[in-house]
Amino acid sequence: MVLEGNPEVGSSRTSDLQHPENSGSCLLSSPGEDAQPGEEPIKYGELIVLGCCEEGGEETEAQRGEVPGPRAHSCYNGCLASGDKGRRRSRLALSRRPHANGVKPDVMHHISTPLVSKALSNRGQHSISYTLSRSHSVIVEYTHDSDTDMFQIGRSTENMIDFVVTDTSPGGGATEGPSAQSTISRYACRILCDRRPPYTARIYAAGFDASSNIFLGERAAKWRTPDGLMDGLTTNGVLVMHPAGGFSEDSAPGVWREISVCGNVYTLRDSRSAQQRGKLVENESNVLQDGSLIDLCGATLLWRTPAGLLRAPTLKQLEAQRQEANAARPQCPVGLSTLAFPSPARGRTAPDKQQPWVYVRCGHVHGYHGWGCRRERGPQERECPLCRLVGPYVPLWLGQEAGLCLDPGPPSHAFAPCGHVCSEKTARYWAQTPLPHGTHAFHAACPFCGAWLTGEHGCIRLIFQGPLD
Repeated sequence: MVLEGNPEVGSSRTSDLQHPENSGSCLLSSPGEDAQPGEEPIKYGELIVLGCCEEGGEETEAQRGEVPGPRAHSCYNGCLASGDKGRRRSRLALSRRPHANGVKPDVMHHISTPLVSKALSNRGQHSISYTLSRSHSVIVEYTHDSDTDMFQIGRSTENMIDFVVTDTSPGGGATEGPSAQSTISRYACRILCDRRPPYTARIYAAGFDASSNIFLGERAAKWRTPDGLMDGLTTNGVLVMHPAGGFSEDSAPGVWREISVCGNVYTLRDSRSAQQRGKLVENESNVLQDGSLIDLCGATLLWRTPAGLLRAPTLKQLEAQRQEANAARPQCPVGLSTLAFPSPARGRTAPDKQQPWVYVRCGHVHGYHGWGCRRERGPQERECPLCRLVGPYVPLWLGQEAGLCLDPGPPSHAFAPCGHVCSEKTARYWAQTPLPHGTHAFHAACPFCGAWLTGEHGCIRLIFQGPLD
């Protein structure tokens, strides 16, 4: 998947909603007031793409035979292979806008369906249209909310979408292009953030289109709530999972729920596009927490709060761990060559000659070698020379997206079968977290590259051999 960020997110762009009272400068002298020019904007949080790889276009050293190994990939392991540039990036910060552009429900109208298009002709008026039948529709008008900022996410490249998301198949193979059949909605969801402390962020299904409208057609799941209001679900839905215990060393995966257009929480439908909604979960809310996962049926995003990111390891810490691991001079137990993790600055192309490789069934770490092939078991199957277990043999790559890590622990575990390395608690958390796939399936996946996890535990403890001297 590719996440494209509007470079003006949190900037003075107010094309989403123009109001004359928003003109002029404001001071940051008290909570909720607008920032003074030059002031660092308040950060609400960050969205991080859980990685799906897409194969690199150029032939690598591995393909040319200089360094044996698998085809290189560009994945969301910290940033895109070509770098986070312009509207293409792997993580995006949501910051307080100079002027509020949030909206809130105001007036509800009952109208004849053929007259809906005329009623919605005012582009400056945000509204949601619920088509109940060919002759009856309900329109809910929204009004400006000076207390919130709105950010929209979807597949559309129109200006009102702040973050443009496209999807790829797990483990590689982009589906972008004219013939791509994306399951992500053009206007997938919207996030409203309070401009006053504690800067609460809430998620809602569906986003407003270029005409400032949301349409729920006759076939869409929709209903009248007990208090007489309207609500509904989008075609493939917006799913959210809040981790139990927060996003920390003590975290455990939560339960996946579906978020409605009005932000209510429901149990999952029988399939993503079923017309029958799930049951209302009254004791849960659409408030995003540190570590909340947002699934758009083709792309999964992780929400990190500023406080949560302060507990996450920094890039300097990750680099210090890499250097410390290399300073221990791990050796290949057979070839006796010294192994070393490559610098992230080198980029992920083909495996380096000193790259550590691992047998993913047992965890024994070696340098690259060409023996032990068991092609009768599969093209990637190798027999470990130490314990004789047969399984995939892959290079190890340090996970570089710090926001995906639960703690700053040492890089002791790797995901199977991709070989991305992180701390034990980070590896075990993601290996236990089922991510939505397709219309009703769930699979645990590597958060760095999106590969589906295999084996009994989905991750392995790495067994290094120290230097003989």
